[in-house]
Amino acid sequence: MGFSEAITTGFRKYVDFSGRATRAEFWYWVLFAFVVDVVASILDNVLGLGQMPVISGLVSLALLLPGIAVAVRRLHDLGRSGWVVLLNLVPVLGGLFLIFAFYIKDSQAADNAYGPNPKAAVPAADAETVEQDQVPTV
Repeated sequence: MGFSEAITTGFRKYVDFSGRATRAEFWYWVLFAFVVDVVASILDNVLGLGQMPVISGLVSLALLLPGIAVAVRRLHDLGRSGWVVLLNLVPVLGGLFLIFAFYIKDSQAADNAYGPNPKAAVPAADAETVEQDQVPTV
């Protein structure tokens, strides 16, 4: 999954807390949110809104739900409950634990209770090609 596809998926599944998200999808979303937040903070400072960061506040609010959703789907990809994301409420240690215990790990190879492995899924366009390749020619 590429950067633009991960961002598109993040916005398309804005509040979809079901299913699974690959490691790439999660980390591309984190990178996107970081870059957008930095740009918004720079805009706040350039416009003289440094004391009251209106733009970065609105951006953070807009990216909050999709960020939580992609984190929950990432935990589902590892076979964990989405409620584990609440560890972020523990200052510093909760977030570090989530990163090093879950977010950097590879997907579960097999299907799990939250859905099929997204890495093993063949896109619809490729599935048609595979089916056509398997038809014997005379």
